Order: sequence, then structure tokens, then C-alpha cells
Amino acid sequence: MPSGRTHDRITMYALPFVAGITLWQTRSSNVTLLVAGGFLFGGLMFGPDLDIYSVQFQRWGFLRWIWLPYQKSLRHRSFLSHGPIIGTILRILYLGCLLAILAILILAIAQKLGNLSFTWQDLGVTVGRSLVNYNTECIALFLGLELGAMSHSLSDWSGSAYKRFQKQGVRGLLPSRKAKKRKVTIRGNRSRPKTSKSRTKQ
Repeated sequence: MPSGRTHDRITMYALPFVAGITLWQTRSSNVTLLVAGGFLFGGLMFGPDLDIYSVQFQRWGFLRWIWLPYQKSLRHRSFLSHGPIIGTILRILYLGCLLAILAILILAIAQKLGNLSFTWQDLGVTVGRSLVNYNTECIALFLGLELGAMSHSLSDWSGSAYKRFQKQGVRGLLPSRKAKKRKVTIRGNRSRPKTSKSRTKQ
């Protein structure tokens, strides 16, 4: 498994290629900036290793405590943290819920103080309209975050596969048969009904 510095180097080296390919495909500087920014943020601060005490976790500074419930809820390198698409979506939902709670508290306090007048229905309509009007930008940002996270997960997988290849050769790259052996052992060790050895006397 590569170190935090190795992951950072991979992110920085891959950034020009991600930006260049995005600009070539979209011809849009705004979309390219969002994809590149999302890729950089996803690789350095919003990647799969937020589920442990990692470099990404430490970069959040005094705000890193917000990821403690996330760490306690997930096992390291599980599908929910390192899986494609689902890992990024889960982190976005987690951070989005925290930001939404904070925003609601701030707006409620402002409303109580009389400095702001609004209805929660109007706020929901405004947020929904913004997501619809800027759907292209949202997709571009999500794509950048996902690419940054996947560069991390793929480097973890390739590093582990290389170590297995060094130790076991080609067999280390094949699916493990331990699970199958366990199933066979479990089936073979199932308790059979005991037959009484004692016979009735005639």
C-alpha cells in the first residue's frame, strides 16, 4: 500500500493529464477548472483514506473531528469507502448533511434575531433550482472528485497486487481460493445425526 506522499505525487503528476484531457473533450475552461479542482481536492483531502488517521484526515486541521463518526462507522478499505462511485457519493452525502445542519442552525439564529426573513420552503426551492441550473457544473465537480478518489484506490490496489506478484508470482494475481476451501471445510464438518450404538436386547 503506497504511503501518503506517494499518493500525493500520483495526484500532482496526474493533474496536468486530467486537465488536458478534460479541456480537449469539453473545450470549456470552466468545466476543466471544476474537474481539475475536484481531482486535486479529492486526491489530497477528500479521498478514501478519510476512514483512518491518514494524511488526508490530518489536512482538515481543526475540522478533522467531523470525520471521526465516519471513521468509526466504516472499516478501512471497505467497499463503502474505497469502492468506485459509492465511496465518493457517501462522503459527499456525509459532508453535505453536516453542512446542511450548520446552515440551518445559522439561518435559524439569524431569523430569530430578526436580521433575515425567509421561509424554509423558499430556501428549498432556491437550492433545488440551483442544482438544476448548474447541473453540468455539479457533474463536472463530482467527476473530478471521483477521479481523485479512484487514483488513490487504484494505486492501493496496484501496489498490493505488485507485492503479491513478488511473493507468489502469477498466482498472487488470481482470485484467492481460501474462501472456497473454507466453504468446503464448513460443509464437511457439519454435525451429522448421532446413531445410537446400543441395540435393544431381544
